[in-house]
Amino acid sequence: MAFSEQQYGEMSAQLQQVKQEISKFIVGQEEAIDYTIYSILADGHALLEGLPGLGKTMLIRTISEVLDLSFSRIQFTPDLMPTDITGTNIIERNENGKQQFVFQPGPIFSQMVLADEINRATPKTQSALLEAMGEKTVTILGDTKKMAKPFFVLATQNPIEMEGTYPLPEAQMDRFLCKILVPYPSKYELMEIMKRTTGALNIKLEKIMNTDSLVLAQEMVKEVLVADEMMEYAVNLVVATHPDNEEALPDVKQYVMYGSGPRGLQSIIKLAKARAVTSGRFHVSIADIKSVAKPALRHRLMLNYEGEASGKTVDDLIETILTTIKQGAPL
Repeated sequence: MAFSEQQYGEMSAQLQQVKQEISKFIVGQEEAIDYTIYSILADGHALLEGLPGLGKTMLIRTISEVLDLSFSRIQFTPDLMPTDITGTNIIERNENGKQQFVFQPGPIFSQMVLADEINRATPKTQSALLEAMGEKTVTILGDTKKMAKPFFVLATQNPIEMEGTYPLPEAQMDRFLCKILVPYPSKYELMEIMKRTTGALNIKLEKIMNTDSLVLAQEMVKEVLVADEMMEYAVNLVVATHPDNEEALPDVKQYVMYGSGPRGLQSIIKLAKARAVTSGRFHVSIADIKSVAKPALRHRLMLNYEGEASGKTVDDLIETILTTIKQGAPL
């Protein structure tokens, strides 16, 4: 193993410090903070869904500040064009007075990109993110440019039932490592939000990590050990989401149109590794896999018409799978 137990302990302490610093400014939202950090450690992208005004944008901005990453925000609107995201070539005069094309980079060329209200843009504009998210490159007029390192897209979206939204295509949803639900704050949290935002209190955030330490953390996540039985359990969870599997659960056969593909399995393992590192461990536990299953799979299962009409949620089905599939039990 490339890293020692002591190094994992030190990294865990630093990541706990990151969470504490974020919590100075963000009230509650512990699950959203945790899974956003796990996604970043796993070198993946995260989608945050919740009603307007719940602090999704502020959460991402705060995380970028604490991790000391370059940050850009793209406000998605129906009239946003792909070149508004990726950039374009413009004509400029050089020192000799001759005109030449010069590339003007768009906001996608940052380490942390906030795609705000991503489902308010048209599908053509949404797809402009696909290459950047999947390949970490952008191609402009045949010229391929690499993204910054590390590079993350953290997108927010309003529930698709809201007016003026365009559902994300399945191919783009699958690019996100996890989908994080941002709930309403509790009564206590609302009180605390008011104290912090309507008074004279001015919170100054410290930069706990930087690019180098974050890249090191990502390398440590890759080195985390996954026992065969843990891998088999994760595989069984993913296979259990397939309605055409002979041994699929009755609810899955009845309500699911299609289940998770290989990216869902990759997401479970990557997020479980990141959770292990945050806890100071260099091996994945069964608790890691169970904890990350819903965020990793909830945007990869599509309910059929009967499932939508029944009021069943994807999270309900994943919970049923988690309580039915036992560790080490083949499906």
